[in-house]
Amino acid sequence: MIRSEDILGIFDMETSTISSSTRVYLANSEKAGHVVNVSMDMPKSFVLCCPPGGRETVYITPISSATLLRRASFEKELRNVNTDRQEPIK
Repeated sequence: MIRSEDILGIFDMETSTISSSTRVYLANSEKAGHVVNVSMDMPKSFVLCCPPGGRETVYITPISSATLLRRASFEKELRNVNTDRQEPIK
């Protein structure tokens, strides 16, 4: 689990690695030990995170960027639910 406020970006592996600067960034992050593979399955996306006062970490995941974005949006919606104002079930 990653806190959504620590996420700097969610990137599609196939389209974002077209850029040489992205490939260089990922290679340098891996050499520095800042890359975490969350699965040995084929990577579909990577998530760039940085907690306050922490170091940047790249999480490589087999989950598509679209799915991760949907999950992040769903979590945000859940946090906005005010449970104090729920009406009783009749």
